[in-house]
Amino acid sequence: MYWQEVSGNWFLVPERPRSIVHFLGGAFVAAAPHLTYRWLLEALYAEGYAAIATPFINTFDHGAIAKEALITFEQGYTFLCRQRPELRSLPVYGLGHSMGCKVHLLMGSLHGVERAGNIFISFNNYPARKAIPLLEQVSQFMPDFQLETRLEFTPNPEQTLTLIDQQYKTPYNLLIKFRSDTIDQTRPLSDVLIQRFPRTTTVRIIKGTHTTPIAQDVQWQASDSFSPFDALGQFVKQEFYRDIKVLKEEVLYWLAGE
Repeated sequence: MYWQEVSGNWFLVPERPRSIVHFLGGAFVAAAPHLTYRWLLEALYAEGYAAIATPFINTFDHGAIAKEALITFEQGYTFLCRQRPELRSLPVYGLGHSMGCKVHLLMGSLHGVERAGNIFISFNNYPARKAIPLLEQVSQFMPDFQLETRLEFTPNPEQTLTLIDQQYKTPYNLLIKFRSDTIDQTRPLSDVLIQRFPRTTTVRIIKGTHTTPIAQDVQWQASDSFSPFDALGQFVKQEFYRDIKVLKEEVLYWLAGE
């Protein structure tokens, strides 16, 4: 198993893939998704899914990010299909975490992208003031009109939900929320999608936090004589990965049913 970089994307493609999963990560870890989300993406690969992870750099213009991520993906996808023509016949699913969910939704709403289905993990759609704590301090020294016009995401949270309600086209959606996620905004997204696609939108609430999807495997090497310290280390490791394994199972179960 090894990652391949093509046209700005990172690929993992099994010999006989079942389908293709296009992945977009969260705002501050999206620049290297093949590293920050390695465990989750490699787990999908191990089950026969081709993973295409598209990096992006966060800016205030989320619409531009969606356009650039789509162009980057299509360039890599086209190149890969030239090398392996059988991939073109496979369904493509979107998978996003946090801001990556918003980017997938904007790709579908602003650019007419319709996937076989989309999976949204820990959707986040906060305004800039709340998403970036420093802005609260900056706002004390700037007139309100400047903060609103210069330091807000485009589209803003309300505009994003309106775009999804009016233009988003993919009917099959899985929304995953973690019970201990304090910045999750799955509820307003589910309200919109369930109203539009009541029979094909699924919401799952599982144990975990906002950072569960970026959990990584740590190899714990026990000493020759298994000590209480080794036992504690193994216990922590098992607890740490329990939640991401449940996440993996939820994603695989939904993909297998589509």
